[in-house]
Amino acid sequence: MIRRKNEYTVDIREEMRGGDGKVKIEHLWDEKHELRAPTRLMAKITLEPGCGIGFHRHENEEEIFYILKGTAQADDDGKTVILNAGDTILTGNGAGHSIKCLGDEAVEMTAVIVSY
Repeated sequence: MIRRKNEYTVDIREEMRGGDGKVKIEHLWDEKHELRAPTRLMAKITLEPGCGIGFHRHENEEEIFYILKGTAQADDDGKTVILNAGDTILTGNGAGHSIKCLGDEAVEMTAVIVSY
């Protein structure tokens, strides 16, 4: 199955999980109807400068961010880290995280949430 970039469902969320600004979520696949694995999210996320997703925990699931473009500051369960293109972060088993765009270039990343 092929999905073209102009066919993605797009959500814009304001102050997502208590974060700053707007978050653009392009759903690459419909988690309820197209993916068979226990997947809650398969998306490309864009954070414009100064925008981010607030701190939240992942119980009985794991989330992976893969940074495609830009520089982000993340809270990795209480530890502040800087992420650049090519970096990944894995959060699960009750741990929490947040992420925010740093600098003048938007952060683009893929996000996958799987349940267990």
